[in-house]
Amino acid sequence: MNSIIMRSLILSFFTLTLVSCSQSKVKVDTLFLNAKIYTVDSDFSTAEAIAIKDDKILAVGSVEELESNYEASETIDAEGKVMLPGLIDAHAHLYNLGLKLTRVDLDGTQSFNDVISKVTEFYKNNPNIDYIIGRGWDQNDWATKEYPTKDTLDVLFPETPVALTRIDGHAMLVNQAALDLAKIDENTEIFGGEILKNEGELTGVLIDNPMSKIRNSFPETDRKSQTEALQSAEKVALSYGLTSLVDAGLKAEVIHLINDLQQSDEMKIRIYAMLSNNESEINQFLDSGILKTDKLNVRSVKVYADGALGSRGAALKSPYSDKDNHFGSMVIGLDEFKTLATKLSKSEFQMNTHAIGDSANYVVLKTYDSLLKNKSNKRWRVEHAQVMDAADYSFFDGENIIPSVQPTHATSDMYWAEDRLGKDRIKHAYAYKNLLEAAGKIALGTDFPIEKVNPFLTFYAAVARQDLEEFPENGFNTENALSREETLRGMTIWAAYANFEDNEKGSLEPGKFADFIFIDQDIMNVDIHKVPETKVLQTFIGGKEVYSAE
Repeated sequence: MNSIIMRSLILSFFTLTLVSCSQSKVKVDTLFLNAKIYTVDSDFSTAEAIAIKDDKILAVGSVEELESNYEASETIDAEGKVMLPGLIDAHAHLYNLGLKLTRVDLDGTQSFNDVISKVTEFYKNNPNIDYIIGRGWDQNDWATKEYPTKDTLDVLFPETPVALTRIDGHAMLVNQAALDLAKIDENTEIFGGEILKNEGELTGVLIDNPMSKIRNSFPETDRKSQTEALQSAEKVALSYGLTSLVDAGLKAEVIHLINDLQQSDEMKIRIYAMLSNNESEINQFLDSGILKTDKLNVRSVKVYADGALGSRGAALKSPYSDKDNHFGSMVIGLDEFKTLATKLSKSEFQMNTHAIGDSANYVVLKTYDSLLKNKSNKRWRVEHAQVMDAADYSFFDGENIIPSVQPTHATSDMYWAEDRLGKDRIKHAYAYKNLLEAAGKIALGTDFPIEKVNPFLTFYAAVARQDLEEFPENGFNTENALSREETLRGMTIWAAYANFEDNEKGSLEPGKFADFIFIDQDIMNVDIHKVPETKVLQTFIGGKEVYSAE
């Protein structure tokens, strides 16, 4: 009898112990087990499992640890797949990508004849269109590297306006109908750019600021079309593992639309929106203050200092090596730039300035430094920081001034960049390692749709400094290559830092949003030339799947 009682007591004890242990486990929504997790924390540690409750990460660690301490509504075996923090594109144009998907795509055209063929095919498929708009041509890819002229477009489309933007967005070819609609003629003068002429006659090529008159004459895009553009572009971004991105220059109207779509759960991706440089809209946001939700952050202004190197609009300290006495140009007046910078320095808003040439970078950095040197944690950004004077790296400090660069620009431009800059200046162009060493952090993006959306091309270009043909054989200025760890940080936690969001995203740590992706190979260890082949298997935002390759 005593032995029976004893066995009963022992059984009761173990039962109570198991119940107690079960009750002591923390309840979570989801446990992901058996993954190879790159947390991108301060130690760049790896883990096996992650616990998620609501839309946040509750714990990261070993399988044994998390199974012992957490009870999940759903447990998912990752079967050894690689998990990364959700990727952040630090400089992109989501809305422009969406618009481009509905227009003439001129990417990869190998001649002006290719351009004409694509335009005529587009018009054939859209015969009732009022205005033909396209983008993506690059005369540097053609056998004849001179700018095209409008003559052929005038013959083919005498009454329908045509506007074809160069791939970098800093030059445009238009026909006479477009010039007439925008009221541009031989006597039109606009500061900051050029209206190209040949023997006094308009060629149809506009560089930088004059393009705004053409854009202002485009047909208005209604809310339905804007929504479709944003949602179609979002699908592309999510398929490449982007859970957050910076849209570098938006009108207030589009920003408010994004907020509406996010609030109604019609857009999932998180957006850091730079407000375009429009005085009245800037004043409205400065008066109302930072707009911040879980998915949208509006606390910055995008400004253009100069043009682009490919169109010879970048402002250089010395003349272009391939064009006598040509320095490029600033597209904003120095007084206007300083006045705006001074206004923003007195607010919580960040100033993010496009600067390509070494002269433009100096102007921007010197102005930033003069206004911020007695301030802290301003995180003002130089977008592109493409051609630097060696003496100017010291302006970057990682706290007040941050470089934001796009590694694929280096591998796209390397075929002709030295022609523009010469052997000496090219050493300080696309100099990402130098910028990182100066600032301690570097934010990485793509600038899509100028470049491809695929962030694994960013990773490859930053590390290998080669294009997809593995050219040049030994890499382009490889002393400025980034390590794999630096590159992944630049695509996650440093990009988040540049957006004042490093406490909520950018790494897989407790308390942060459960934004992560699974990929089909380990980009930290695979042969670097295989990285561009990387496929995203799943994308999660706030712990919920928003994309699956299946």
